[in-house]
Amino acid sequence: MTQTISKNRIESVDLLKGLVMIIMALDHVRDYFHFSAYYFNPVDPAHSTIPIFMTRWVTHFCAPIFCFLAGLSAYLSGRKKTKAELSSFLVKRGLWLILMEITLVTFAWQFDPFFRMNGFAVIAVLGFSMIVLAGLIHLSRTTILIFCFIVIFGHNLLDGINLPGNFLWALIHQPGIFELSNGFKFYIDYPAIPWIAVMPLGYCCGIYYDRSFDEKRRQRLFTIAGFAAIGLFVILRWLNIYGDPVPWSVQHSSSATFMSFLNLNKYPPSLSYLLITLGSALLFLGNTENLKGRVVNFFTTFGRVPFFYYLVHLYVIHFLAATFALLSGFGWKLLVLPDWILELKSMQGYGFSLIVVYGVWLLVIAIMYPLCKAYDKYKANHKEKVWLSYL
Repeated sequence: MTQTISKNRIESVDLLKGLVMIIMALDHVRDYFHFSAYYFNPVDPAHSTIPIFMTRWVTHFCAPIFCFLAGLSAYLSGRKKTKAELSSFLVKRGLWLILMEITLVTFAWQFDPFFRMNGFAVIAVLGFSMIVLAGLIHLSRTTILIFCFIVIFGHNLLDGINLPGNFLWALIHQPGIFELSNGFKFYIDYPAIPWIAVMPLGYCCGIYYDRSFDEKRRQRLFTIAGFAAIGLFVILRWLNIYGDPVPWSVQHSSSATFMSFLNLNKYPPSLSYLLITLGSALLFLGNTENLKGRVVNFFTTFGRVPFFYYLVHLYVIHFLAATFALLSGFGWKLLVLPDWILELKSMQGYGFSLIVVYGVWLLVIAIMYPLCKAYDKYKANHKEKVWLSYL
C-alpha cells in the first residue's frame, strides 16, 4: 500500500481534519469581525450577497465532517484496544468534552466571568455522540449502520413536532434558548439527533482502512459513495419535498435563487445538509491518499491536534476582536459578551469589511500554525502522558 499509515495515523484523514479546521476559523472570524453579521443572516437570500453567502456556506462542511472523522478515528485508535477499553475511553473523552464546552469553550466565546450565556453546542454534542458510540460499538457493524441510516434519512420526519420551551425535546431534535434566572441563558444549538448517527457512521467506515482492505477498492468505494450522496442531494433538493425543513424558491435574481437552493438547515443538520457535506468528505478521502508535500504537511499539522487548535483559536480570535474594538474606538469591553455575539444589539455598528475578515483569518492561521506544530511535537514525544489524549 502507498497509503501512509504511520504510528496509527492516516495522512488523508489528518489532511481533511486540518482543512475543515482552517475553514472553520473563517466562520468564527466572520462572527467577530464582519459588520453585516449583526444585521442579517449571511445565508438569507433576501439580504446576502454571493461573497458573504459563500463565506458562511463553505463552513457548513466543518461540523459534520469533523463528527464523521471523529468516529472514523475512534475505530482506528480502537484497533489495539478491547471493546471495553475503547468504550471506557469514549465515555471519559465524551464527558470531558461536555465539561470543556460549558467552561473553557464558553469563556473563549464570551469572555464573560459571570457565564451569563452557556449552552450545548458543537463540542458538547461531539462529547455526547462519543458516549452514545461507546455503547453502539458493542453491536454488530450491520446493526450500527441500520441505526445510522434510519436516523440520518428519517430524522426530518420529526420536523413537524414543534415543542417550544421543552428542554428535553431541544436536547433531542429542536434547538432552543432557555431563559434562566437573573438574565442567564442556556442555548441548545446542537440537538443530539442526527449527530449521534453521524459519528457511528464514521466508525463503521473505519474498517475500510484496515491493512487487509485493498487501497484501490477503498478509493473506488468512497468515490462512488461520495458521488451518490451528492447526486441524491441534488435530486431531493430539486424535488423540494423532503430532506430539509426550509424549501428553496425562485427569488428576485438568479444569484438569490442559487443561494436559496443551497440554503440548508444546520440546526439540526438536515438530510440534504448531511448528504452534500459527508458526500464531499467521502470524495475527498477517496482521492487524496497519495498527496504529499509541504502543503499537505501544513494542513495535517492542524489535523493532528484538532481540539487543541479549536480551543486556542477561539481565544486568539476573541482577543484580536477585543484589540480591534479598542483600536477602532469601540473599546475592548464591547467584546465582553453577556449573550451570544450575534444576538446583541450593542454590536450593531461594530465590524469591518469582508476583506478585513479574510485578512484576520489568515493572521489567525499564521498564529496557530507554530503553536499547533509545537504541541504536536510535544504530544508525539510524550506518549506516556495519558492526559494528552484528551487535548
